[in-house]
Amino acid sequence: MQIMNECELPQRPYWPAWAAGLALGVVLLMTFVLTGHGLGATGFTTRLSAWLGDAAVPGWTQANDYLGPMLEGGPVLSSWITWQVLGVFIGALVSAVLAGRVALRIEGAGSSGRSGRLLKALAGGILAGFGARIAAGCTSGLGLSGSAVLGVAGFVFLGAFFVAGLIVSRLTGGGVK
Repeated sequence: MQIMNECELPQRPYWPAWAAGLALGVVLLMTFVLTGHGLGATGFTTRLSAWLGDAAVPGWTQANDYLGPMLEGGPVLSSWITWQVLGVFIGALVSAVLAGRVALRIEGAGSSGRSGRLLKALAGGILAGFGARIAAGCTSGLGLSGSAVLGVAGFVFLGAFFVAGLIVSRLTGGGVK
């Protein structure tokens, strides 16, 4: 399954790693300066879960020790992290369109089959999300932002994240081919 973009723009090369890293550092710095917070994403999904839970089963959600306190901050759209995640999505989409890189495809389907690749991606996403909530932050929130302020937890998280990725990659037959 591969649907390439209908865009007239030629496909542009990826940025060099040093330029992308520098740009990410500037974005992280500006996020701290403008919002008083670092980068993060899993806080949004948790707030969204609390908001949806409150709409579906308000009594249970409000009484839940984990989700209940997240409802005290108001609606999901009143949170800075919601707007940050929406901005990242819109910015990535605009960037992909301008670079001629909009495509719907399943990477790695050749080596493990389409359904196998989708199941691995789903399992990896669930485990990474679960781990991020246990660690109190994701790769951007705890890893990048935590390390940027020299938090020991940020460095430990990044090291553990990369080691776990290498181990799982070896156990499952390698990365994308």
